[in-house]
Amino acid sequence: MTQTSPPSSPMTSPRPLRVLAAMSGGVDSAVAAARAAEAGHDVTGVHLALSANPQSFRTGARGCCTIEDSRDARRAADVIGIPFYVWDLAERFREDVVEDFIAEYEAGRTPNPCLRCNEKIKFAALLDKALALGFDAVCTGHYATVVLNEDGTRELHRASDMAKDQSYVLGVLDERQLAHAMFPLGDTLTTKDEIRAEAERRGLAVAKKPDSHDICFIADGDTQGFLADRLGKAEGDIVDESGAKIGSHEGAFGFTIGQRKGLRIGHPAADGKPRYVLDISPVNNTVTVGPVEALDVTALGAIKPRWCGTAPAGAGTYTAQLRAHGGETEVTAELVDDVLNVTFAEPVRGVAPGQAIVLYDGTRVVGSATIATTERAAANA
Repeated sequence: MTQTSPPSSPMTSPRPLRVLAAMSGGVDSAVAAARAAEAGHDVTGVHLALSANPQSFRTGARGCCTIEDSRDARRAADVIGIPFYVWDLAERFREDVVEDFIAEYEAGRTPNPCLRCNEKIKFAALLDKALALGFDAVCTGHYATVVLNEDGTRELHRASDMAKDQSYVLGVLDERQLAHAMFPLGDTLTTKDEIRAEAERRGLAVAKKPDSHDICFIADGDTQGFLADRLGKAEGDIVDESGAKIGSHEGAFGFTIGQRKGLRIGHPAADGKPRYVLDISPVNNTVTVGPVEALDVTALGAIKPRWCGTAPAGAGTYTAQLRAHGGETEVTAELVDDVLNVTFAEPVRGVAPGQAIVLYDGTRVVGSATIATTERAAANA
């Protein structure tokens, strides 16, 4: 979908704003801070220390959570010519993101820690502290756009470049938070190579720094090992749709709905086709597998809705995104007693409780909710 130019945005504010730029140590947040300063705003850089022991997170320059990253962010702030601070939010991050991540997997759900971090850390803990200190807005390097309407309300829209759009992980922001959010990279049609070239022109040493794609608090990218260390190994059964045992595992938390690889099933299915994880039951520590067709979901119920503006009234037709890098699918949705009931125009696969569903009206983000239940096509056959 093509987004028209917004009527206004915080970047084009008629008056200079006091802006707190969250600088991860990566290229995107550095360029975002530089653009905000160049636009005439009074910018201060801040790096969030999210671990009591930064070396325990990841090693190497990957754009999040290491001592190297804080140094990279400081050097970028020096080049831009803005004040810079490091804020310790390690305890809040551990409680709201890391422990939540572990608890969700233990309960058989599949969480998205980036959404939780945006909701609880960058646009709650950080924003609240920024406002208390007299700042007007928090600036980040996310690719999304805040639109300021003539009536003073704000909307969250997809980035101009869909290939880089990150509005999915920002779908947890409410209207109050949007009123103080600034995304300088979201409304420019530039490739990532052009962002890096801009960083190089500005003299920012992070121009060639690799992007971070993994979970920042899992140093080696081994999610299953991380969970096993904290939850302990717990042997259980892998069963087929009839309930017959066909294998074993060392912890149901090590699986996700739709998973195909790493099942370690002793013998092939009768039809010779691959099997996929259909269900995870933490109560009896059982993982159920079956054919890919059994993954087809026709409807779902989602809880804890958060709206980027006024909550919609009655049933409506939208597009939905179910993963950070997933495509759009057409849905009808209605909020009933704080549960978002969603029906898909065509069945979708790989939908797991704990994931977020984000609704869109064109490029506008309507809101998000956490998937709690799913309805399978196979169950209705």
